Amino acid sequence: MENVQKPRAAQSGFTLIEIMVVVVILGILAAIVVPKVMDRPDSARITKARQDIRALEGALNLYKLDNYTYPSTDQGLVALVEKPAGTPEPRNWKSGGYVDRLPKDPWGTEYQYLSPGSHGEIDIFSLGADSRPGGEGVNADIGNWNLE
Repeated sequence: MENVQKPRAAQSGFTLIEIMVVVVILGILAAIVVPKVMDRPDSARITKARQDIRALEGALNLYKLDNYTYPSTDQGLVALVEKPAGTPEPRNWKSGGYVDRLPKDPWGTEYQYLSPGSHGEIDIFSLGADSRPGGEGVNADIGNWNLE
């Protein structure tokens, strides 16, 4: 019997160089993408604070439509949830309030309220991540006067 060898199929697979090129490309992509993704939680918190402030401002405008004036600084944002005592007395306070509950800012502190405000008729603001006035970046104050 004759010994017949079958022709071998060409070996397929990746060379070490090809694998290294792919690893380098993945490393470059990770170096570009990861910093942008890691910055997202801070920008998400800032966006949430802006949305909360817009919602509170809308509720305060409804309060003013019903009662002809904004709540005083002393009455505060609580006037949106429960009927406030003191002056100015709300004549047509809506039963059930203007919001179900007062949100906290994304850093866990209460939103601030001034009436009259320093920047307009009313100021609604968060003191940012550091909970102190001023600051830059995530520590900057976010108020109804600087919503973008």
